[in-house]
Parts: sequence; C-alpha cells; structure tokens
Amino acid sequence: MPANIPAVVFIGGGPRAAGVLERIAANRPEIFAGALQIHVVEPYVPGSGRIWRYDQHPGLLLNSTAADVTMFTDASVACDGPPASGPGLAEWADGVLDGSITDVPDFPRQLRDQLHSLTGSSFPTRQLQSQYLEWFFRRAARSLGKSVTVHRTTAVDIAPLGGGARAVELANGRTLHADILVTALGHTDSRPDAASAGWSRFAARHGGFHAAPSYTTDVDYSAIAPGQDVIVAGMGLAFVDLLVLLMEGRGGRFEETPDGGLRYLASGREPRLWAGSRRGVPYHSKISSALRGQAPGPLLFFTADAVEALLRRHGELDFRSHLWPLIAKEAGYGYYRELLIGSPERAAMGWEEFASRYSGLDWYSSARTELVAAAVPDAGLHLDLERLDRPFDGRRFAGLGEVQSAVAGYIGEDLALRDSPDHPETLALFLALLHVYMELGRVVPAERLNARSQQTVHGWWHGFFSFVDSGPPPHRLRQMLALHRAGLLQFVGPGLEVTADEATGLFRATSPHHPAAITASAFIEARLPSTSVTRSLNPVLASLHGSGLGTEQQLLTADGIHSTGKLLVSARHQLVDAAGTPQQTVFGIGPGTSGWGAGAFARPNTNAAPFRENDALARTILTVARSLSAETSATITPEPAAVGKY
Repeated sequence: MPANIPAVVFIGGGPRAAGVLERIAANRPEIFAGALQIHVVEPYVPGSGRIWRYDQHPGLLLNSTAADVTMFTDASVACDGPPASGPGLAEWADGVLDGSITDVPDFPRQLRDQLHSLTGSSFPTRQLQSQYLEWFFRRAARSLGKSVTVHRTTAVDIAPLGGGARAVELANGRTLHADILVTALGHTDSRPDAASAGWSRFAARHGGFHAAPSYTTDVDYSAIAPGQDVIVAGMGLAFVDLLVLLMEGRGGRFEETPDGGLRYLASGREPRLWAGSRRGVPYHSKISSALRGQAPGPLLFFTADAVEALLRRHGELDFRSHLWPLIAKEAGYGYYRELLIGSPERAAMGWEEFASRYSGLDWYSSARTELVAAAVPDAGLHLDLERLDRPFDGRRFAGLGEVQSAVAGYIGEDLALRDSPDHPETLALFLALLHVYMELGRVVPAERLNARSQQTVHGWWHGFFSFVDSGPPPHRLRQMLALHRAGLLQFVGPGLEVTADEATGLFRATSPHHPAAITASAFIEARLPSTSVTRSLNPVLASLHGSGLGTEQQLLTADGIHSTGKLLVSARHQLVDAAGTPQQTVFGIGPGTSGWGAGAFARPNTNAAPFRENDALARTILTVARSLSAETSATITPEPAAVGKY
C-alpha cells in the first residue's frame, strides 16, 4: 500500500464502529474523497460483535421495542455531516419480508417466524437484532467501496512506528499499519476486584460456587444444582438475563391463567434465587401507554443557555447543586404537563396556570411543593424523585415475610403504573429524562464539572437513568412475580450486604432493613464488570496502559485521587497519554471511555447523542486522513487502493 493512502484501523467492529463507518462514508465527499484503507479487527461477526452476537440464548430480548431501535443518523441529529435516512429495526423487518431488502442471509425458521410476528411495540430477540446490526455494517462497508477489510481475529498489541503511525499486532500473526487508530472496544472483561477475587477463593476453598461480575450469557452455571439456594446481588438487566437462563433455560415455562395472570411451570431443575441490591427492587418496567397530552418539545430549563449562565456565575459546576435541580425541574415539567393535560380529571388546576407559575420556581422550593399540592389533589401522583430512586429508604421490616410482600407489591404497583393505558405521565417522565440524558454531554463541558460531579455523572446519574428508563419489558416483571409465587425467586431487600463465613463455608446475605439472614453456598454477582483499564483482560487496553499511550481517567477530589476506570479521551475522542497529551491520530469511543457513554443505537428522531458523536469523530478522522495524504502526495505517486473484503 503506498504511503499516501492513509490506513485507518478500527479495533472492535460492533455497532459503534459500524456507526462511525457509516458517518465516514456520508462525510467523505465534503472532507476527503481520496483513497482510504480501512481495517476492522473483530473476532465476532462485524456489526453485532460480542454483546449482540447471534450465538446466545434465543429467549434473551432487547429492552427496547422494535420501533425504538435505529442505527441511522436521521434528520433530527444536530451534526455537521449530512443525515442518512434508513430503516429502523421494525421497518427493516418489514423490508425483509416484502422483499425490498434483499441483502440478508437465508434466515432459519425461528427468525423468519420472529420477523412475521414483529410489530413496532414488540421487544425483539437479541438474535434478530444481531441480523439488523450485521446488515447495517455490511451496508456501511459497501458504501465505502472496496476500502474496508475485516480481520476476524483479536488485536493483541500496539507499538509505535515513525511519524505517529502505529503497528497493530493481531492474534493470527499479522501486523497492520495504522496511520489512524480507533479503539471501539465496547464492553470488555476485567480481572475481578479484591472483593470478588476473595469470594471466588472462598467458594473454591469450601466447594461452593461464585460468579464474579461478567456477561450473563458467558458464565457457566452448570455447577448450580436443582433446588440449590443461590444469593444474587443485583436486580438490573443482568439479573433479568439470569432468570431466563436459570429458569426457562432449564426447561421451565410460563403459561397464562384463565384470569389473565401468569403461572410458572417448573421443570424441577431450577435453583432457588435470593435476590437483593442497593434498592432491593428490579429496574422499572418499560412503558406501554401513549401520551394523551402535548408531544414533548425542546427542553426549557436544562438548556445550553442555562448551563452557560451557571458557568459564568460559578466557573466550575457541581452536578448535585447546579445541574440536578434543573434536570429535576425539566422532568417534573414533562410529568405534570401530561398529568394535567392528558388526565384533567386528576387535576384541580389548568395546565396554563400551572405552567406559568411553575416556570419561575425552584424544584426544591416550598412554593413548588405547594403548587403541586394545589394542582394535583392525589398525593400519590406527586413526583418524588428521591423516593423514586430509593423506594424503601427509612423503612424497616420485621422479617423476610414482610420483605416478600413489600417487594412483590412494589413490582405489582410498577406494572399498574407502566403497563396500562391509565398513567401516561410515566411515559412523559421517561421521555423527559431521556432527552436530558442525550443532551447532557452536548450542553455541559465535562472539563468544567468538578471531579466529584464527574464521578456522579458516571456513577449515580447513569445508574438512576438506567433504573428509570432502561428497564426490562413489562412481561419480565410479570414473570418475576410468577417465579416468586412458585417459590423460585425470593427477595433479600434493599442495602444488600454479602459476607463469607469461614466457619460454615457459606455466603451470608443480610439487609440493614430487617434482622434476617440468608445463607447459601452459591453467590452470583449479577452485573457487568466494572470498567477498568488497569485490570482489563483485553490485550489492547493492557498494551495501551503498559506503553503509556492510553491511561485511566483519574479525578482529584477532596478525598484524594479516584479512578473512574475508564480510558481517558479528550472532547474530540483522542486518547490522552500518560503525560496528559491528546494523541492526534489515536481515538477511543464507546462505554469504556471517559466520554458520556451513550449507547450504540437509539430511538429514531431524538437527536441521539451517539449519532452526534459518531459524526463528529468521522469528520475528525477524515480531516486527519486528508492532512496525512497531503503531506506525502507531493512526493509519492498514487496507486490504486487495496481491494477489501467488503
């Protein structure tokens, strides 16, 4: 390959890399239409990658409906590059069926059946999603002509070459020349932290079972015996997957009852799970209602102008004291607008009067509380974000029986609010928080947040948003209740604490909210591994850290230096080396970086943050490629680009 054809190497070929490739193709005519060689290093099928690969349990689902999934940067996205219309998952499925989309493989019967039954409100299987993502990758790669070569292997090392280029060593023995390097690694594995490693050693000493944080589908649970008690820490999406694998995955099944309920028919091979977490409850259900009032408009309180005013006044921002009151007010505005307009029978005040008074009040002011009380007589409908975040704070239970009733009742109430047409205000809250989440990285300069607040954004804020907006399909919560009634799922309660008792060789689970304790020889940490560059099992992250080309984000707070575990990148997604210097030709994107961590795909027509980031990064890559090409074009005679595999 001649030196003046820039070589771009993507390490990782999942949906985030596919999105950047599509943006490179869209922006090439404007920025750099010259020859380009692109290598994508991905051991799994490109497009779906590891997390969304086809090869996983067919019962595992997305927690988004088909209508809420697209990979296309539509006209709503505020970016410099041209928008690109294209089918979301639901439209793609229709196109496959009617023959307007033909560049797909011959699907097996079970996927064909899923295509026929899919609607916009369906929660698709991850297997079906894998096919959409792989189709999108193929489409993006073809749009780049013959520039793209895929290497179905793993990158194991990165070494410097002259002039800022890098050598990328592959597990298959090849070495790639990279003028521009992009790490798009997605979720990666890490060595267990000290606590998890200690629990694994404890289980090994006493013949028990321990599963450290991992990807649920990649863990071997065969050592767990039928009927065995298992303590489970975590009640989020990893927990939902765990229920699928240990219940239906072992031969049980659910059936509808004549009264419209759900019953679980056990196979006899299931264990008994004791689940707890910080909150003690599962993530909130996705919402099946539709708005009755006004469609959401632009944000009114959490805006770029409001943030700029805060910056002029304070210089450095604190998430809790400066930003959260605006976010809460924005969420409340959307919630009460839908409640007062969409359900006027529940209101004692018209929306126009409420809105005019609400706009001038602070969220945490007594005047705002009094206004809500006057407008909404039913206190049970008042939005309490702190109670939403910690539903059992301050509550004490006499024993496990009360815990079971409380958690089961909470799940039932959540379904009544979110899986019925009667409470569309929950959808309005969902949409308001989603809008804020997508805007946060655009309107708030990360470098102007104090270190404590950067921790809060990556920790509490992301967790709260996920708890409220990124929960499972409603039927998963109904299944939890059926498993509970069958005696196969019990609840430990909030504030879960797990210890290891050397005297008995058992794990012990307790909650500060009640006096009981549960003991078991098996313990599963049902959550993803914490992001950690220093403890990463990914050879590329290890290489970046070892060479100093990449480093872990460190935050200096009043309590000392704290690490987020994330790969430090600049605002332009450039890797920042150990000396604090952004690298002009090395980039990082995705959940393992210090960027805002938006997902790889999103709801259509929402100005989605990942699409804005993809476009900005693609334009940067092309600008760098143009510069590199210009540096050598005066002395090197161009040759045709290497033929790729796509």
